[in-house]
Amino acid sequence: MKRLIPIAIALFWACSPSPESSQAQAPRSSTPASVKAPVKVETFASGLERPWGLAFLPDGRMLVTERPGRLRIVSRDGRLSPPLGGVPPVFAQGQGGLLDVALDPKFAENRLVYLSYAEPGENGTAGTAVARGRLGTNRLEGVRVIYRQEPKVSGSNNHFGSRLVFRRDGTLFITQGDRYNQRDKVQDLTNDFGKIVRINPDGTIPKDNPFVGKTGARPEIWSYGHRNVQCAALHPETGELWTVEHGARGGDELNHPEAGKNYGWPVITYGVDYSGFKIGEGTAKPGMEQPVYFWDPVIAPCGMTFYTGDAFPQWKGSVFVGSLTPGLLVRLTLDSGRVAEEERYLGDLHERIRDVRQGPDGLLYLLTDNPEGRILRLVPETR
Repeated sequence: MKRLIPIAIALFWACSPSPESSQAQAPRSSTPASVKAPVKVETFASGLERPWGLAFLPDGRMLVTERPGRLRIVSRDGRLSPPLGGVPPVFAQGQGGLLDVALDPKFAENRLVYLSYAEPGENGTAGTAVARGRLGTNRLEGVRVIYRQEPKVSGSNNHFGSRLVFRRDGTLFITQGDRYNQRDKVQDLTNDFGKIVRINPDGTIPKDNPFVGKTGARPEIWSYGHRNVQCAALHPETGELWTVEHGARGGDELNHPEAGKNYGWPVITYGVDYSGFKIGEGTAKPGMEQPVYFWDPVIAPCGMTFYTGDAFPQWKGSVFVGSLTPGLLVRLTLDSGRVAEEERYLGDLHERIRDVRQGPDGLLYLLTDNPEGRILRLVPETR
């Protein structure tokens, strides 16, 4: 028994917060039970393999990515097109593959579509990349890569990010991950691990990015200290970028990343390692930002939207976040930039919610991450 005492003490200290954690504590989820939502859930489309990202075309059709590397058009009545041509090769292993899809803000004029994906490199390496091409009849034309995470690495198939969000000024945010085995390099500004980057639509760097012209920092970086950001959306009133990122065991975070700021990973976190041991130095440190809100236990967040429609007037202004585990739709009510309330829906479906989008009809559309994935449509209960 005496030999077990030091181990028990080590585990106690590993799982206990540091003294710093008593300072500037972020609000924590109360872990509410899933409740019945005032909706009917309809299967809008089926037959998708691991769908990941969804974007609505101006005519009401959808572009949907499938992680193995396919891009499809979904008609207004839920029929799937054959896979479109022109999609770049993807690293379809682990969490890698074809990921998010976004339309250019001037799509009606230029027909440009943007794809984020895990790009294969030499000797088994891979990294997050973004390509764009013009949407033709049944393919993307003139496809070229406009961004590559540097450097590509091997040894991990996880934590690629990666959501695409256009800012109101036309620049493009790309969220990324730490590639799981590169977390010790996230605080280093000479690489793109654990960074949100901002580029122009053609891949050039905006002159007002926070690290432009600074020695020892990559100019595309917008913010850093992120673990794996798979949720991102613009606030409809302020135009700010808001994100939710995966924590380790505990510590999923809601943030609104600002230019040049450090969000702490892996130095500060509200999570612990999957082994139960402590990560980093605690939950707070000068010069590092606190999350707006965090979850412990985690929700494994993926996909996010601010609801602005009229179909669910009681939800106007809410933030919706998809949950992969335990598999939910999470609704957050914000008040003065803080979370005032959290509700959880659709737990009875036992589905991994990969993306959440508001349609032009004001309804909510969800992607389910399964080999037989679906697009679900939420309609008012009384409709």
